[in-house]
Amino acid sequence: MAKALAPSANVSGIARQAGIPKQTLFAWLRQAKMGSVSNQRKKKRGRPRKSSKWSPEQKLRLLTEAASLKDDELGAFLRREGLHENDLVEIREAALVGLEPPKYSQGESPEEKKIKALERELHRKEKALAETAALLVLSKKYRAIMGDEDDDMGESSGGNS
Repeated sequence: MAKALAPSANVSGIARQAGIPKQTLFAWLRQAKMGSVSNQRKKKRGRPRKSSKWSPEQKLRLLTEAASLKDDELGAFLRREGLHENDLVEIREAALVGLEPPKYSQGESPEEKKIKALERELHRKEKALAETAALLVLSKKYRAIMGDEDDDMGESSGGNS
């Protein structure tokens, strides 16, 4: 940082040599000139980091690139992307959580609940159908019995007269 603060400093060359993006080095210089580097860090703690605004494709790219790098290369990669190692860990954990099946409070998925409801309805309808069939059989028997008695009464009354 001291090199960059010198009046004749080549900021682009220093950034390239350190493996830091030029924009990052310029921002640091601006903060150093204002004398509030520590104050700026305190203000940023409450705001979400840049990584939370990235698309899933960008996060996947970061994870795949970071996985193939060694420790020394990883540091340069993180600086180039403007990330901390904790950001990478958070992205990885969020991706792993996304791969887990959802957990339901009652231990049943919505599909299982729907299946149980349909099974209850089917059972109710089967019971109603069995009851209707029983009533139909009983009514036929009743008619048969009553019909036979009517026929018997007709024959007996006709024979007595």
